[in-house]
Formats: sequence, structure tokens, C-alpha cells
Amino acid sequence: MADRTFYEALQRAVEARGHGLCVGLDPDPGKFPASLGSARPVERLAEFLDGIVDRTLPYTSVYKCQLASYLAFGPEGVAVLGRLARRLQEDAPVILDLKASDIPNTMGLYARAVFDSFGCSALTAHPYMGWESIEALSPDPSHGVFVVARGSNPGSAEIQDLPTPKGPLWKRTLEEIRARASQGNLGAVVGATRPETVAEARRLLGPSVPILVPGVGAQGGDLEGAVRGGRGDSPGTLLMNSSRGILFASLGEDWAEAAGREAQRLSLRLAGTG
Repeated sequence: MADRTFYEALQRAVEARGHGLCVGLDPDPGKFPASLGSARPVERLAEFLDGIVDRTLPYTSVYKCQLASYLAFGPEGVAVLGRLARRLQEDAPVILDLKASDIPNTMGLYARAVFDSFGCSALTAHPYMGWESIEALSPDPSHGVFVVARGSNPGSAEIQDLPTPKGPLWKRTLEEIRARASQGNLGAVVGATRPETVAEARRLLGPSVPILVPGVGAQGGDLEGAVRGGRGDSPGTLLMNSSRGILFASLGEDWAEAAGREAQRLSLRLAGTG
């Protein structure tokens, strides 16, 4: 077990950059720049990700990797993910976005894979199977778990707005996260497409529980509005994620440089709203 909680490690990473920019390393094989040539798909994947990380690392506090983006390449794609996570271990926390939801025994196996085999710092999970399943992911406070409360896609409301005796399901989820956050490693996923939702999430979570906010960039989320509503008592409590908007800022020969410029642009906007 590490000496620091996930909250403390996250705070250190964000303070080092002065903002909470999270870059989503979610590659789409259908959008690779033509300049990568005709190598095997998994070789283009590795070259693409290396170029993106090289250019964005100076401006990035945290990285998020969507597991499906690597599974699409088969076992070799998963190997690229493992190599990438190990490369970044000393430079920036890596959140594996797999939105796990299963019985406790299976969730424990997820935790072993994500934290021990891949060396990631955190993962995302759904609470649909009950809080005993979330607890199975997080016995070590140095490993973070971001619980999905409010998605950035329009269809998420079909489930997350369902009424409960104590209000909509997504609000009850946030209240439960807050009640269980004392160990120092639980956070929430709340989409940026409606900044008033982020503000309400902060109110329900209190000032110190981290919020991972997807939807900035290609999904059109309101960055400044989300930051104003979601900031907590320290910089590490709000992570603003952009994936496609950075990765595919250009499909020309300058694709890596363009990704770096977009990451820098977003980092300056975030620093300016802090």
C-alpha cells in the first residue's frame, strides 16, 4: 500500500501543472492521420499515442484511457495500453475508463488488472451492482475510483434521472459517494454538457471530492461554466477531460503539434479560470 492517498497524489499532479486538464487517450482507428503510413494498425496506434503524449505531456495533469479504444486492436492493442500506462507512471496519473460494474469478486479482479498489471492510478466504475462492488475496487486508498453519476451523453438521463425517495438517482449517487469518500480515493464522473449539473454535483459532494468532467471539446461542453460551478477547495478536485478535441485537432502532417497546441490552449483557459 502506498504512503499517499489517491487524493494526495492527484493534488500533487494538478498543482505541478497549475490546472486540472485531463487528456483522453481514446484513439479511433478510423481517424488516424494519413501521414502515419501503411504500417500495421497496432503499429500506427503506438506511433500515434507516442506522438500525442510527447506533445501534450507538458500541459497535462492527468490522462484518461478508454479501454474500448485499445480492445478494438485486439491483444496487441491492450499491450500498447499497458506500455503507455507504465511510461506515464512517473509523469502523470492514468485513469482507465472502463466503467466497470459487476459482482464484488469480479470487481476485485478488475482492480488487480488495472492497478497491479497495468499500473494505472484510477479507474471508472458504475454503481449499478451496489456499493459492495465499488468497495471491492477500492480497499487501497492510493488507488482512485471515479463513480459514474451523470453522463455527458443525452441518453444518460433515461436512467440517471429516475426518481428515488430521496431525489433523482444521479443525485443519490453523488450523496452516497460523499458519504463513502473519507478513505481519500473516491470521485465522481459528471458530464460538462450542462454546467448547472456540475455545480449541483459540487454542492452535493462537498468541497474535497474530485470530479472528473467529460464532454469538453468535441461534445461541446461549457468549460468555463463547469469550472466555475465545479471547483472545490483545492485544484485537484476538478479534472476537465478533452479527448477527440485534442487527439484529432488536425489530421494533417502536423497532427502531433496540433494536439500539443490544443492541450496548451485548454490548459491556459483552465489556469485562467482557476
